[in-house]
Amino acid sequence: MISRNPCISNLKAGYLFPEIAKRRRAFAETHPEANIISLGVGNTTEPLLPHISRGLAEAARKLGAAEGYSGYSDEGLLALRERIAETFYKGHFSADEIFISDGAKCDIGRLQLLFGAKTKIAVQDPSYPVYVDGSVLTGAAGPWSGTGYQGIIYLPCTAENGYFPDMDLIPEHGLVYFCSPNNPTGAVATWKQLTALVKTSVEKGALIVFDAAYSEYIRDDQLPKSIFEIEGAKTCAIEVNSFSKSAGFTGVRLGWTAVPKRLAYAGGESIHADWARVCGTIFNGASNIAQAGGLAALEPEGLQEMRQLSDFYLGNAQLIRSALQKLGISCVGGDNSPYIWAKFPGRDSWEVFAEILEQCWVVTTPGAGFGPAGQSFIRFSAFGHRSDVEEACKRLEKLTR
Repeated sequence: MISRNPCISNLKAGYLFPEIAKRRRAFAETHPEANIISLGVGNTTEPLLPHISRGLAEAARKLGAAEGYSGYSDEGLLALRERIAETFYKGHFSADEIFISDGAKCDIGRLQLLFGAKTKIAVQDPSYPVYVDGSVLTGAAGPWSGTGYQGIIYLPCTAENGYFPDMDLIPEHGLVYFCSPNNPTGAVATWKQLTALVKTSVEKGALIVFDAAYSEYIRDDQLPKSIFEIEGAKTCAIEVNSFSKSAGFTGVRLGWTAVPKRLAYAGGESIHADWARVCGTIFNGASNIAQAGGLAALEPEGLQEMRQLSDFYLGNAQLIRSALQKLGISCVGGDNSPYIWAKFPGRDSWEVFAEILEQCWVVTTPGAGFGPAGQSFIRFSAFGHRSDVEEACKRLEKLTR
Protein backbone atom coordinates (compact mmCIF):
# COMPACT_ATOMS: atom_id res chain seq x y z
CA MET A 1 0.00 0.00 0.00
CA ILE A 2 1.10 3.59 -0.57
CA SER A 3 3.17 5.23 2.18
CA ARG A 4 2.05 8.22 4.21
CA ASN A 5 3.73 11.59 3.82
CA PRO A 6 6.00 11.57 6.91
CA CYS A 7 5.53 15.32 7.35
CA ILE A 8 1.90 14.77 8.34
CA SER A 9 2.99 12.54 11.21
CA ASN A 10 5.13 15.43 12.50
CA LEU A 11 2.05 17.53 13.16
CA LYS A 12 0.94 17.80 16.74
CA ALA A 13 -2.30 15.86 17.12
CA GLY A 14 -5.34 18.05 16.56
CA TYR A 15 -5.39 21.47 14.93
CA LEU A 16 -6.21 24.09 17.57
CA PHE A 17 -9.75 25.03 16.59
CA PRO A 18 -11.10 21.51 15.97
CA GLU A 19 -9.66 20.61 19.38
CA ILE A 20 -11.59 23.47 20.96
CA ALA A 21 -14.76 22.31 19.20
CA LYS A 22 -14.16 18.77 20.47
CA ARG A 23 -13.85 19.96 24.08
CA ARG A 24 -16.93 22.15 23.71
CA ARG A 25 -18.98 19.18 22.45
CA ALA A 26 -17.78 17.00 25.31
CA PHE A 27 -18.81 19.62 27.87
CA ALA A 28 -22.20 20.13 26.21
CA GLU A 29 -22.89 16.39 26.28
CA THR A 30 -22.36 16.25 30.05
CA HIS A 31 -24.05 19.62 30.71
CA PRO A 32 -27.11 19.74 28.42
CA GLU A 33 -28.47 22.66 30.41
CA ALA A 34 -25.53 24.87 29.45
CA ASN A 35 -26.28 27.60 26.92
CA ILE A 36 -22.71 27.92 25.66
CA ILE A 37 -21.55 31.20 24.11
CA SER A 38 -18.46 31.27 21.93
CA LEU A 39 -15.86 34.00 22.19
CA GLY A 40 -13.27 31.64 20.79
CA VAL A 41 -12.97 31.03 17.05
CA GLY A 42 -12.60 34.14 14.88
CA ASN A 43 -15.64 33.38 12.73
CA THR A 44 -17.89 36.29 11.76
CA THR A 45 -21.53 36.12 12.85
CA GLU A 46 -23.39 39.10 11.40
CA PRO A 47 -25.35 38.99 8.12
CA LEU A 48 -23.82 40.43 4.97
CA LEU A 49 -24.84 44.05 4.58
CA PRO A 50 -27.24 45.00 1.74
CA HIS A 51 -24.99 46.47 -0.95
CA ILE A 52 -22.44 43.66 -0.73
CA SER A 53 -25.18 41.03 -0.55
CA ARG A 54 -26.83 42.44 -3.68
CA GLY A 55 -23.51 42.25 -5.50
CA LEU A 56 -23.27 38.53 -4.75
CA ALA A 57 -26.90 37.87 -5.66
CA GLU A 58 -26.68 39.77 -8.94
CA ALA A 59 -23.53 37.87 -9.93
CA ALA A 60 -25.27 34.56 -9.28
CA ARG A 61 -28.25 35.67 -11.35
CA LYS A 62 -26.05 36.69 -14.30
CA LEU A 63 -24.44 33.26 -14.42
CA GLY A 64 -27.83 31.87 -15.42
CA ALA A 65 -27.70 33.57 -18.83
CA ALA A 66 -25.29 33.04 -21.72
CA GLU A 67 -24.33 36.72 -21.89
CA GLY A 68 -23.50 36.82 -18.17
CA TYR A 69 -21.77 33.47 -17.80
CA SER A 70 -18.02 33.32 -17.03
CA GLY A 71 -15.60 30.51 -16.33
CA TYR A 72 -12.04 30.24 -15.04
CA SER A 73 -10.05 33.31 -14.00
CA ASP A 74 -6.98 31.82 -12.36
CA GLU A 75 -5.40 35.02 -11.04
CA GLY A 76 -8.71 36.84 -10.55
CA LEU A 77 -11.03 39.21 -12.37
CA LEU A 78 -9.10 42.15 -13.78
CA ALA A 79 -11.61 44.69 -12.45
CA LEU A 80 -11.22 43.36 -8.90
CA ARG A 81 -7.43 43.29 -9.11
CA GLU A 82 -7.44 46.88 -10.33
CA ARG A 83 -9.79 47.99 -7.56
CA ILE A 84 -7.71 46.30 -4.84
CA ALA A 85 -4.54 47.92 -6.19
CA GLU A 86 -6.20 51.34 -6.08
CA THR A 87 -8.11 50.97 -2.79
CA PHE A 88 -5.48 49.33 -0.61
CA TYR A 89 -2.22 50.28 -2.32
CA LYS A 90 -3.14 53.68 -3.80
CA GLY A 91 -2.10 52.61 -7.28
CA HIS A 92 1.47 51.68 -6.28
CA PHE A 93 0.82 48.13 -7.50
CA SER A 94 -0.25 47.10 -10.98
CA ALA A 95 -3.26 44.82 -11.34
CA ASP A 96 -1.08 41.88 -12.36
CA GLU A 97 0.80 42.09 -9.04
CA ILE A 98 -2.47 41.29 -7.23
CA PHE A 99 -3.53 37.63 -7.19
CA ILE A 100 -7.11 36.85 -6.12
CA SER A 101 -7.61 33.77 -3.96
CA ASP A 102 -10.13 31.92 -1.82
CA GLY A 103 -8.70 33.43 1.36
CA ALA A 104 -5.52 34.41 3.17
CA LYS A 105 -5.23 31.10 5.00
CA CYS A 106 -5.24 29.19 1.71
CA ASP A 107 -2.56 31.44 0.23
CA ILE A 108 -0.37 31.10 3.32
CA GLY A 109 -0.38 27.35 2.76
CA ARG A 110 0.31 27.58 -0.98
CA LEU A 111 3.13 30.11 -0.58
CA GLN A 112 5.30 27.46 1.06
CA LEU A 113 5.54 25.73 -2.32
CA LEU A 114 7.77 28.59 -3.51
CA PHE A 115 10.49 27.96 -0.95
CA GLY A 116 10.71 24.27 -0.11
CA ALA A 117 11.71 22.11 2.82
CA LYS A 118 15.16 23.60 3.43
CA THR A 119 13.88 27.10 4.13
CA LYS A 120 14.45 28.54 7.59
CA ILE A 121 11.12 29.57 9.07
CA ALA A 122 10.61 32.29 11.68
CA VAL A 123 7.25 33.11 13.25
CA GLN A 124 6.01 35.56 15.82
CA ASP A 125 5.36 33.81 19.09
CA PRO A 126 2.44 33.68 19.66
CA SER A 127 1.08 33.48 16.13
CA TYR A 128 -1.66 32.06 13.93
CA PRO A 129 -1.12 28.24 13.88
CA VAL A 130 -1.24 27.89 10.07
CA TYR A 131 2.19 29.54 9.67
CA VAL A 132 3.76 26.76 11.72
CA ASP A 133 1.56 23.84 10.68
CA GLY A 134 1.99 24.71 7.01
CA SER A 135 5.75 24.72 7.48
CA VAL A 136 5.59 21.27 9.07
CA LEU A 137 3.51 19.90 6.20
CA THR A 138 6.11 21.02 3.65
CA GLY A 139 8.99 19.57 5.66
CA ALA A 140 10.50 22.93 6.58
CA ALA A 141 9.92 22.12 10.25
CA GLY A 142 10.27 18.91 12.22
CA PRO A 143 8.14 17.18 14.84
CA TRP A 144 6.75 18.71 18.02
CA SER A 145 9.38 18.81 20.76
CA GLY A 146 7.13 19.56 23.72
CA THR A 147 7.51 23.32 23.63
CA GLY A 148 7.56 23.95 19.90
CA TYR A 149 8.27 22.44 16.49
CA GLN A 150 11.85 21.55 15.66
CA GLY A 151 13.40 23.88 13.12
CA ILE A 152 10.97 26.74 13.74
CA ILE A 153 12.58 29.95 14.96
CA TYR A 154 10.16 31.44 17.45
CA LEU A 155 10.25 35.23 17.80
CA PRO A 156 8.81 36.00 21.25
CA CYS A 157 6.36 38.91 21.26
CA THR A 158 5.54 39.78 24.84
CA ALA A 159 4.46 42.73 26.95
CA GLU A 160 8.11 43.20 27.90
CA ASN A 161 9.19 43.88 24.29
CA GLY A 162 6.03 45.71 23.22
CA TYR A 163 4.81 42.64 21.32
CA PHE A 164 7.53 43.18 18.73
CA PRO A 165 10.34 40.63 18.36
CA ASP A 166 14.11 40.95 18.60
CA MET A 167 15.33 41.57 15.05
CA ASP A 168 18.58 39.70 15.78
CA LEU A 169 16.57 36.45 15.76
CA ILE A 170 15.52 36.78 12.12
CA PRO A 171 17.39 34.10 10.14
CA GLU A 172 19.64 34.80 7.19
CA HIS A 173 17.83 34.02 3.92
CA GLY A 174 14.81 32.82 5.86
CA LEU A 175 11.05 33.19 5.63
CA VAL A 176 9.45 35.42 8.27
CA TYR A 177 5.73 35.27 9.01
CA PHE A 178 4.46 38.52 10.49
CA CYS A 179 0.86 39.49 11.27
CA SER A 180 -0.35 43.00 12.15
CA PRO A 181 -2.85 43.53 13.71
CA ASN A 182 -1.64 40.37 15.32
CA ASN A 183 -3.69 37.25 15.76
CA PRO A 184 -3.91 36.38 18.65
CA THR A 185 -2.52 39.29 20.70
CA GLY A 186 -4.32 42.17 18.97
CA ALA A 187 -1.08 44.18 19.00
CA VAL A 188 -0.40 46.44 16.02
CA ALA A 189 3.13 47.19 14.79
CA THR A 190 4.15 50.84 14.53
CA TRP A 191 5.84 52.54 11.58
CA LYS A 192 9.14 52.43 13.45
CA GLN A 193 8.78 48.71 14.17
CA LEU A 194 7.85 47.74 10.61
CA THR A 195 10.68 49.90 9.29
CA ALA A 196 13.06 47.90 11.47
CA LEU A 197 11.53 44.65 10.20
CA VAL A 198 11.98 45.66 6.56
CA LYS A 199 15.50 46.99 7.11
CA THR A 200 16.61 43.81 8.89
CA SER A 201 15.00 41.55 6.28
CA VAL A 202 16.76 43.38 3.45
CA GLU A 203 20.10 43.17 5.26
CA LYS A 204 19.70 39.45 5.97
CA GLY A 205 18.17 38.49 2.62
CA ALA A 206 15.01 37.29 4.36
CA LEU A 207 11.49 37.36 2.93
CA ILE A 208 8.48 38.60 4.91
CA VAL A 209 5.05 37.07 4.46
CA PHE A 210 2.94 39.85 5.92
CA ASP A 211 -0.57 38.87 7.01
CA ALA A 212 -2.78 41.97 6.93
CA ALA A 213 -6.12 40.16 7.33
CA TYR A 214 -7.20 42.47 10.18
CA SER A 215 -5.90 45.75 8.73
CA GLU A 216 -9.38 47.22 8.32
CA TYR A 217 -9.80 47.17 12.10
CA ILE A 218 -7.04 49.74 12.59
CA ARG A 219 -8.57 53.01 13.74
CA ASP A 220 -5.38 54.82 14.75
CA ASP A 221 -4.21 56.64 11.62
CA GLN A 222 -0.67 56.67 13.02
CA LEU A 223 -0.45 52.89 12.57
CA PRO A 224 0.39 51.34 9.16
CA LYS A 225 -2.14 48.99 7.57
CA SER A 226 0.21 47.48 4.99
CA ILE A 227 3.85 46.44 4.95
CA PHE A 228 4.10 48.27 1.63
CA GLU A 229 3.68 51.60 3.39
CA ILE A 230 7.30 51.03 4.45
CA GLU A 231 10.05 52.06 2.05
CA GLY A 232 11.95 49.08 0.68
CA ALA A 233 9.23 46.51 1.39
CA LYS A 234 8.76 45.70 -2.30
CA THR A 235 12.21 44.09 -2.28
CA CYS A 236 11.54 41.79 0.68
CA ALA A 237 7.81 41.22 1.26
CA ILE A 238 4.66 39.50 0.10
CA GLU A 239 1.34 40.57 1.60
CA VAL A 240 -1.75 38.42 2.08
CA ASN A 241 -5.15 39.88 2.88
CA SER A 242 -8.78 38.86 2.95
CA PHE A 243 -12.39 39.97 2.84
CA SER A 244 -13.23 37.45 5.58
CA LYS A 245 -13.17 39.70 8.64
CA SER A 246 -13.74 43.06 6.95
CA ALA A 247 -16.76 42.14 4.79
CA GLY A 248 -17.97 39.01 6.61
CA PHE A 249 -16.71 36.65 3.90
CA THR A 250 -15.51 33.83 6.18
CA GLY A 251 -17.91 31.50 4.36
CA VAL A 252 -17.95 33.29 1.01
CA ARG A 253 -14.15 32.89 0.75
CA LEU A 254 -12.21 35.67 -0.97
CA GLY A 255 -8.74 37.11 -0.45
CA TRP A 256 -5.67 38.25 -2.30
CA THR A 257 -1.90 38.22 -2.28
CA ALA A 258 0.23 41.18 -3.40
CA VAL A 259 3.51 40.03 -4.97
CA PRO A 260 5.81 42.79 -6.30
CA LYS A 261 7.36 42.11 -9.70
CA ARG A 262 10.74 43.28 -8.44
CA LEU A 263 10.80 40.58 -5.72
CA ALA A 264 13.50 38.00 -6.48
CA TYR A 265 15.18 34.92 -5.06
CA ALA A 266 18.88 34.85 -4.15
CA GLY A 267 19.63 33.64 -7.70
CA GLY A 268 17.74 36.52 -9.28
CA GLU A 269 14.73 34.50 -10.46
CA SER A 270 11.31 36.14 -10.26
CA ILE A 271 9.15 35.22 -7.25
CA HIS A 272 6.21 36.90 -8.99
CA ALA A 273 6.54 34.61 -12.01
CA ASP A 274 6.77 31.52 -9.82
CA TRP A 275 3.69 32.52 -7.83
CA ALA A 276 1.76 32.99 -11.07
CA ARG A 277 2.85 29.49 -12.11
CA VAL A 278 1.83 27.96 -8.75
CA CYS A 279 -1.58 29.63 -8.92
CA GLY A 280 -2.11 28.50 -12.50
CA THR A 281 -1.02 24.95 -11.71
CA ILE A 282 -2.94 24.06 -8.55
CA PHE A 283 -5.65 26.71 -8.30
CA ASN A 284 -8.44 27.56 -10.73
CA GLY A 285 -9.32 30.85 -9.12
CA ALA A 286 -11.80 32.15 -6.58
CA SER A 287 -15.54 31.89 -7.17
CA ASN A 288 -16.77 34.42 -9.73
CA ILE A 289 -19.71 35.13 -7.44
CA ALA A 290 -17.39 35.85 -4.50
CA GLN A 291 -15.29 38.14 -6.67
CA ALA A 292 -18.38 40.12 -7.67
CA GLY A 293 -19.11 40.50 -3.97
CA GLY A 294 -15.57 41.78 -3.50
CA LEU A 295 -16.11 44.35 -6.23
CA ALA A 296 -19.29 45.50 -4.51
CA ALA A 297 -17.44 45.72 -1.20
CA LEU A 298 -14.92 48.12 -2.74
CA GLU A 299 -17.54 50.47 -4.13
CA PRO A 300 -18.31 53.54 -1.94
CA GLU A 301 -21.42 51.93 -0.41
CA GLY A 302 -19.54 48.69 0.18
CA LEU A 303 -16.62 50.45 1.87
CA GLN A 304 -19.11 52.14 4.21
CA GLU A 305 -20.65 48.75 5.00
CA MET A 306 -17.24 47.22 5.75
CA ARG A 307 -16.51 50.10 8.11
CA GLN A 308 -19.90 49.61 9.74
CA LEU A 309 -19.26 45.88 10.23
CA SER A 310 -15.77 46.30 11.68
CA ASP A 311 -17.06 49.08 13.97
CA PHE A 312 -19.66 46.64 15.28
CA TYR A 313 -17.08 43.99 16.14
CA LEU A 314 -14.77 46.59 17.68
CA GLY A 315 -17.72 47.58 19.87
CA ASN A 316 -17.93 43.97 21.02
CA ALA A 317 -14.21 44.00 21.70
CA GLN A 318 -14.50 47.05 23.92
CA LEU A 319 -17.24 45.37 25.96
CA ILE A 320 -15.11 42.25 26.49
CA ARG A 321 -11.98 44.21 27.34
CA SER A 322 -13.88 46.39 29.82
CA ALA A 323 -15.42 43.34 31.51
CA LEU A 324 -12.01 41.71 31.92
CA GLN A 325 -10.39 44.86 33.24
CA LYS A 326 -13.15 45.23 35.86
CA LEU A 327 -12.11 41.79 37.09
CA GLY A 328 -8.51 42.98 37.36
CA ILE A 329 -7.38 40.87 34.40
CA SER A 330 -4.56 42.46 32.41
CA CYS A 331 -5.19 42.49 28.66
CA VAL A 332 -4.22 44.09 25.34
CA GLY A 333 -5.94 44.37 21.97
CA GLY A 334 -9.55 45.24 21.27
CA ASP A 335 -8.85 48.80 20.14
CA ASN A 336 -7.39 48.29 16.66
CA SER A 337 -8.16 44.58 16.52
CA PRO A 338 -11.10 42.23 17.14
CA TYR A 339 -9.05 40.14 19.59
CA ILE A 340 -8.34 40.63 23.28
CA TRP A 341 -5.29 38.92 24.79
CA ALA A 342 -5.82 38.33 28.52
CA LYS A 343 -3.13 37.28 30.98
CA PHE A 344 -3.61 34.73 33.76
CA PRO A 345 -0.16 34.72 35.41
CA GLY A 346 1.30 31.32 36.25
CA ARG A 347 -1.74 29.43 34.93
CA ASP A 348 -1.88 26.78 32.23
CA SER A 349 -3.98 28.27 29.43
CA TRP A 350 -5.89 25.04 28.73
CA GLU A 351 -6.83 24.88 32.43
CA VAL A 352 -8.08 28.47 32.28
CA PHE A 353 -10.01 27.61 29.10
CA ALA A 354 -11.71 24.75 30.96
CA GLU A 355 -12.42 26.95 33.98
CA ILE A 356 -14.10 29.65 31.90
CA LEU A 357 -16.13 27.04 30.03
CA GLU A 358 -17.24 25.28 33.24
CA GLN A 359 -17.90 28.35 35.38
CA CYS A 360 -19.21 30.78 32.74
CA TRP A 361 -20.33 28.55 29.86
CA VAL A 362 -18.14 30.64 27.56
CA VAL A 363 -15.74 29.23 24.97
CA THR A 364 -12.41 31.02 24.51
CA THR A 365 -9.08 30.11 22.90
CA PRO A 366 -6.12 28.95 25.03
CA GLY A 367 -3.00 30.97 24.32
CA ALA A 368 -0.75 27.91 24.34
CA GLY A 369 -2.33 26.90 21.04
CA PHE A 370 -0.62 29.88 19.40
CA GLY A 371 2.92 29.05 20.50
CA PRO A 372 5.14 28.77 23.60
CA ALA A 373 4.78 32.46 24.52
CA GLY A 374 1.00 32.04 24.59
CA GLN A 375 1.08 29.99 27.77
CA SER A 376 -0.88 31.65 30.61
CA PHE A 377 -2.92 33.71 28.15
CA ILE A 378 -6.45 33.43 26.77
CA ARG A 379 -7.64 34.93 23.49
CA PHE A 380 -11.13 36.38 23.46
CA SER A 381 -12.75 36.94 20.06
CA ALA A 382 -15.14 39.83 19.44
CA PHE A 383 -16.91 37.97 16.64
CA GLY A 384 -20.39 37.36 18.01
CA HIS A 385 -23.91 38.71 18.24
CA ARG A 386 -24.10 41.74 20.55
CA SER A 387 -26.61 40.08 22.87
CA ASP A 388 -24.33 37.04 23.24
CA VAL A 389 -21.31 39.21 23.95
CA GLU A 390 -23.22 41.19 26.57
CA GLU A 391 -24.41 37.99 28.22
CA ALA A 392 -20.89 36.49 28.11
CA CYS A 393 -19.50 39.60 29.81
CA LYS A 394 -22.03 39.18 32.63
CA ARG A 395 -21.10 35.53 33.02
CA LEU A 396 -17.41 36.34 33.25
CA GLU A 397 -18.17 37.99 36.60
CA LYS A 398 -18.56 34.44 38.00
CA LEU A 399 -14.92 33.72 37.19
CA THR A 400 -12.77 32.99 40.24
CA ARG A 401 -9.09 33.78 39.93
